[in-house]
Amino acid sequence: MFKGVKLMEQMTTFLLRLPRKLKKRLEERAAQQNQSVNGLLQTMIESELAKQQGTPVISLENRQFIGQVVHGAQVDSENGLVQVKGIFYRYLIESNQEFDAQKDYIVLEANGNILTLRPLGH
Repeated sequence: MFKGVKLMEQMTTFLLRLPRKLKKRLEERAAQQNQSVNGLLQTMIESELAKQQGTPVISLENRQFIGQVVHGAQVDSENGLVQVKGIFYRYLIESNQEFDAQKDYIVLEANGNILTLRPLGH
């Protein structure tokens, strides 16, 4: 089993109700930081919990890869892998879009060995 599959089995989801204005602010901040709202919230929660415990939690992937541009040639769509800075990761494309080798992508989120990519407009 791939590490990414195992990681996804460890993930959970829950419903979060927010005022519309707060959701809009989160979306704007995530867009400014080239992240997904999910990635932004996860980073904020991890940071706050780590701050309370006195231990910083910032993964290598979050420090090095968020905001990186990935060219279509770096993606092995057959095997579901993307190469970033010489390391292969599993990937998801935002909103489950199809991979397009002619596009460039930006890394929005790093969750274990799975990167979430957003296509850049051409």
